[in-house]
Amino acid sequence: MGRSRAESLRWMAEGTTLLLGALDALPDSRLAEDCALPGWSGKHLAAHVALNAEALMNLATWARTGVETPMYSSPEQRDADIESQSALPVPELRDRVVETAVALDASLAGLTEQQWQQPIRTRQGRAVTGEEIPWMRAREVMVHAVDLNAAVTFDDLPGDFLESLIEEIVAKRAGEGLELVATDRDLRWTVAGGTKSEVSGTVAGIAGYLAGRGAGGLSTPAPPLAPWL
Repeated sequence: MGRSRAESLRWMAEGTTLLLGALDALPDSRLAEDCALPGWSGKHLAAHVALNAEALMNLATWARTGVETPMYSSPEQRDADIESQSALPVPELRDRVVETAVALDASLAGLTEQQWQQPIRTRQGRAVTGEEIPWMRAREVMVHAVDLNAAVTFDDLPGDFLESLIEEIVAKRAGEGLELVATDRDLRWTVAGGTKSEVSGTVAGIAGYLAGRGAGGLSTPAPPLAPWL
């Protein structure tokens, strides 16, 4: 994928602005209700976004020091922390989302050119370098801004971000067997698999569909996909 660090940092900043705006738009009572992710309330989502910033700060520490510093101590601890922090008072949760976003920005701003190239590993064990951290955060804040159900949709996300997101998910959806055709740009993508289903829609609609957020933005029927991210 051809994304640059500058692009990833820009998308991260734009996504953070969208997410914080979506959070501000929701009254406290709405955050206690279900969000778009099965089994999670808006408070769960806010807790997750704050914890994700802290987890990515661990990767920034790894990049800076060369000392292995995983995102989370274990999958079980990650889930337990989300559950426990979702019980915090809403004002405290709102503050945590802002404070951790600012802290992550500062952590990444301190990396040298050499440290950006430091090998690290994602939560899934994928070998990457520090260059991947802002892209990982951009995905989180952009997609979860939509998941809050606060009027942000995939149509509100930057087009170049959506194209990069589609390219990544296409590679990770291998086996689904899909031919994806954009109706608003001269673009198409192929998801490896057996008999292929042709799916068409706007770039935003295709991105939302591939992310497992439903087929509402498509112009053709499409097989359901489980949530991604």
